Amino acid sequence: QVQLVESGGGLVQPGGSLRLSCTASGSSFSNYAVGWYSQAPGKQRELVATITIGGSTNYADSVKGRFTIARNNAKNMVYLQMNSLKPEDPAVYYCNARLEIPGRHPASLADYSYWGQGTQVTVSS
Repeated sequence: QVQLVESGGGLVQPGGSLRLSCTASGSSFSNYAVGWYSQAPGKQRELVATITIGGSTNYADSVKGRFTIARNNAKNMVYLQMNSLKPEDPAVYYCNARLEIPGRHPASLADYSYWGQGTQVTVSS
């Protein structure tokens, strides 16, 4: 089992920066792909950025060039560096860890996907 806790959210002015952290317990991040997701009020949770076990990253078009995802397996932590924040950036950010097993399709591991409680980001003048 993996328990995830997000932190680092808060109030920031437009154009400012925040660094979100996702800390895992119960199991090592080393066997999991990790993603950051965002959710705006009344909307579906959507992908922001992902990082694989091998360190490959992907970003939503809306955050490319502004956000950076990184991981530190020794600390069981994943970070989302958020620069040039905009008021339209979704407010709540969630960390997700998905188990990866070589030769297994991700759909077959759906029961091994875990979410944190979310951290609030508010961008306002």
